[in-house]
Amino acid sequence: MKIDRLMGIVVYLLNHGRTSAQKLAAEFEVSSRTIMRDLESLDQAGIPIQSFCGMEGGYQIMEGFVLEKQAAARYEYDWIVAALKGMASAYANKEIEQVLAKMNSLNIKSLNHAKESAVSIDFSVAGEDGKIKDELLRLEGAIKEKNVVRFLYTNSRDEEKEMEVEPVRLQYKWYSWYLIGYYEKYQDYCMFKLVRMERLEVTDIKNRRNHDLADINLKEDSGPIVEIKLYGKKAVKSKCREYLNGQVTREFENGDFEFCFSAPEHETYWYGVVLSFGNKVKIMKPQKVKERILKVCKEIQMLYEDSV
Repeated sequence: MKIDRLMGIVVYLLNHGRTSAQKLAAEFEVSSRTIMRDLESLDQAGIPIQSFCGMEGGYQIMEGFVLEKQAAARYEYDWIVAALKGMASAYANKEIEQVLAKMNSLNIKSLNHAKESAVSIDFSVAGEDGKIKDELLRLEGAIKEKNVVRFLYTNSRDEEKEMEVEPVRLQYKWYSWYLIGYYEKYQDYCMFKLVRMERLEVTDIKNRRNHDLADINLKEDSGPIVEIKLYGKKAVKSKCREYLNGQVTREFENGDFEFCFSAPEHETYWYGVVLSFGNKVKIMKPQKVKERILKVCKEIQMLYEDSV
């Protein structure tokens, strides 16, 4: 929309100073002629746009001009900027960068606040490879345009299925990106792990219904959530806290402990972590998880015995 572009131009000039029309045209993906009309509109609206000729010519906002009408206190802008920087570290989206530039403009230009926030959020661990980044952008576009998507999906039980869903939201959870989508076949919402998707196609088919996120009851591909209790040796207490996102419910004199956490039943991350602790932990409940651990350990033992 033009009003968004006009605001973006003001913010860009406040943050970058004198800029050529060609540079602004490239930044906002419009023609130089459109930029000229936008600059004229801003000037007529009372934004003091100055023009300069020559090799170092261009356009800038008169020195000393600041955006008024603060919507938040300085410390509140600090939190907003920190959150946006964290999001930008995980998700390459130009709109996020533009909003961050806008917040920086309000925070630094208007408040003369130059020092960095005491808190920094880094979600770069969420930054996936090129394929996932491309799918994130395509799915975001499909969500905005309300277009149905198709893909080949391998679920947590290694079953391949052709899926056609109405995309609703992208979500980062359990160390991975997920798509929340409405699956018409089951008349229900499901979560799909992006790394398990292949042959993603954004169709021209529009969603058949409106989706209210507040009313969504998710059916997770990784199965129901299970409550797990384990007994652990002192040596792995800190690792349980770090990787299993639960809490110590009881401690013994020798440093051993009981630990409880919840996790999707068929998700492999927590399961692999528990196995990696070897004989330093023992699942106490539920019984089905104990049996699963025992079965896998026996199969591993047989595999190595057969190879001797």
